[in-house]
Amino acid sequence: MLQLSRRDARRVAVRAQLLHAPRPTDLLGVLRHLSAVQVDLTDRVAPNADLACWSRLGRSYRPEDLDRLVGDGRLVELRGFLRPAEDVALYTAEMTARTSGDGVPGWHEGNVRWLEANAGCRQDILQRLRSDGPLPARALPDTTVVPWRSSGWNNDKNVVLMLDVMEACGDVAVASREGRERQWDLAERVYPPVEAVPLGDAWAERDRRRLAALGIARAKGPACPVEPTDVGQTGEEAVVDGVRGTWRVDTAYLDAPWAPRVALLSPLDRLVLDRRRMGELFGFDYQLEMYKPARQRRWGYFALPVLDGDRLVGKLDATADRRAGVLVVHALHEDEPFSRSRTAAVEREVRSLAGMLGLEVRHDDAPVPNTGMSRR
Repeated sequence: MLQLSRRDARRVAVRAQLLHAPRPTDLLGVLRHLSAVQVDLTDRVAPNADLACWSRLGRSYRPEDLDRLVGDGRLVELRGFLRPAEDVALYTAEMTARTSGDGVPGWHEGNVRWLEANAGCRQDILQRLRSDGPLPARALPDTTVVPWRSSGWNNDKNVVLMLDVMEACGDVAVASREGRERQWDLAERVYPPVEAVPLGDAWAERDRRRLAALGIARAKGPACPVEPTDVGQTGEEAVVDGVRGTWRVDTAYLDAPWAPRVALLSPLDRLVLDRRRMGELFGFDYQLEMYKPARQRRWGYFALPVLDGDRLVGKLDATADRRAGVLVVHALHEDEPFSRSRTAAVEREVRSLAGMLGLEVRHDDAPVPNTGMSRR
């Protein structure tokens, strides 16, 4: 069994996420390596997909480059993540199995029963899309006879939930987005004509790609039905000094060159999204505070974790004020006092981020002498 120090484990994770130097230059290559980038349109700073791509490519990234890859079909949105179009082959067999409820997680059985109980609505949606698609959910008929069982959060969202279940079963797909609104069409008109990989082989390959993107992960993790954080038995078994339990590691990253750099991350970045893994390997204290009352926030509504080499060292509280044309920096929260060189590197990243957004940088607190950064 491999034995890793926490530093070695962190460097594996950073290398795997393409957050070391030198930066990659091929956007599609980055997305193929990462295999899945969450679509979250919270734009306090920028949507998650744009932040994730910019964190890797830096100044060379432009949001229109990502839009182009989606528009020409090289990327597809599947289950709330952008994925390489060819990877649909790894989900097709599961879609078929979900329709029958055979060989899929038990939690999906209720969705299948609800779909069967509303077979008429399903056919109405397919017919409307076949004749008029792509269409948003609000343009599709709600002819459900059994409403979705809801505690209140999903009241009156039968069509939206029907589309989500139909997407999981391979009936429909997100063709595009108009603003924040998904445009739906028949899956056969969105996904490329790929040959389905058998279900067991597909799951194994998805585990392999997930580990290649994460570098180090648990074999078994918390239930996460859309995009798991665990990797099964792929890779090599390892232990990490001072951390309980075993891990799976992609050994390709163990002896790779190490060149650190500073990066600003989305709170939904895959390096930090698994908060338990983040705490165990990086010892980083962080919560996404957008759902907290303002007076209870320590770091800000959508604070960006600051990565320096193999350590997470602080949080940047910033807001993109597009009407005013500025990226407002409210505070740079330092987990430990920053050196001048680290502060300067963070400021370069802030200017790069503002450039990607087409904004100017503005600081709303008194700057620290000789740095220009506001510090808390």
